[in-house]
Amino acid sequence: MTETVLRNARLVLPDTVVTGDVVIRDGDIAAVDEHGHGHAGLDLEGDWLIPGLVELHTDHLEGHYAPRPRVRWNPVAAVQAHDAQIATSGITTVLDALRVGLDDDTKLEPGDMQTLAGAIEDSQNHGRLRAEHFIHLRCEVSAPDVLDSFAAFADNPRVRVASLMDHTPGQRQFTSLDAFRVYYQGKGGMSDEALEELIVKRRERADKVSAAHREAIAEMAQTRGIVLASHDDATEAHVAEALGHGVTLAEFPTTHAAAAASHGAGLKVLMGAPNIVRGKSHSGNIAARDLVDAGLLDVLSSDYFPFSLIHAAFLIGLDETVGMPRAMAMVAANPAAVAGLDDRGAISEGKRADLVQVHMHGDVPVVRAVYRQGRRVV
Repeated sequence: MTETVLRNARLVLPDTVVTGDVVIRDGDIAAVDEHGHGHAGLDLEGDWLIPGLVELHTDHLEGHYAPRPRVRWNPVAAVQAHDAQIATSGITTVLDALRVGLDDDTKLEPGDMQTLAGAIEDSQNHGRLRAEHFIHLRCEVSAPDVLDSFAAFADNPRVRVASLMDHTPGQRQFTSLDAFRVYYQGKGGMSDEALEELIVKRRERADKVSAAHREAIAEMAQTRGIVLASHDDATEAHVAEALGHGVTLAEFPTTHAAAAASHGAGLKVLMGAPNIVRGKSHSGNIAARDLVDAGLLDVLSSDYFPFSLIHAAFLIGLDETVGMPRAMAMVAANPAAVAGLDDRGAISEGKRADLVQVHMHGDVPVVRAVYRQGRRVV
């Protein structure tokens, strides 16, 4: 039996914040002493102790694997580099988002996604990683190869979530064609003429295949017990469609109406932590903080910037109108429950000892230590 005591910490419990001690035994939380009765152990000197964060949707791995055009990094090294940034951001469980269905302008191929999945599996099995990694399939339903690509992944036991995405210009995330032009021309330097051709091509293709692909993937996901998410819902009709497909998670709704309809129907609503940190959406859609204030936000995701998850949680948690227990639930207990990982996400007896020691200096948190299953990994 191994035992560790973390003492004199500001504990963020599910319903309150107290100064006390946590006893870790054999990888789990054996006791939570809300009064701190002088246990011998590691003195955290009044720092915050929060649950290990649970990340449902990060696109960050691709950047390590393909850091430059025509460059492919060693996939295991890429996973390790990604994992290091994840863990030092206080994330102890992560669902790495891999693309299923590739647009014709991407430089990646379906084989690259399988390569990354294999590197995640190999790295996890050989103890290379600080965080525990699962997979989130980002299914671009307007892409012609999405069904074959999904089928290649569908029986992978690390797949926990699949999101139904459609980035066709003129709807959902890109309701504004101006926003689509800014994003794609800023990303790839495309000429006006080439961009207009791309818009026409994608809209025509989506009209032909998106609905059928959405239906087929939803059916395959439900058959295999994969949690299904909608993506960028903008209207109540989008939400109704999602409910018909068995969706339980609404990712990045773009309007207050869609978020309210999703929440009202019992879906968990997820928004990007960068939106909180920046105070606005980079696509000109609804601000996530507005959904927090309206009581419509359940889960935060770091999306494209891992450290934003813990940063956003403290920004809203230290606001007395929100409070730390509610903020931490958005980045730990709630996403864990969505992914069916009920053994983690809270500082409670019997839960996994996934814990993060945080020191606050100004308004940016400093991650001092990270524990996964009681073992210090950072």
